[in-house]
Amino acid sequence: MSFNINRINPNQTQVFFHDGRFETLTDEELKEFLLQMGLSEVNESIEQNITD
Repeated sequence: MSFNINRINPNQTQVFFHDGRFETLTDEELKEFLLQMGLSEVNESIEQNITD
């Protein structure tokens, strides 16, 4: 599954999926999402492309 993440404020990140869906997650929700996707950490850059 491919998605982009974009930090929108200090405690929220938007996750944009390549099928057009998106979600706004808190830091805790983002950590849980990344664990579910098999990723443990993402760089602190403002926008990151991730492909699984």
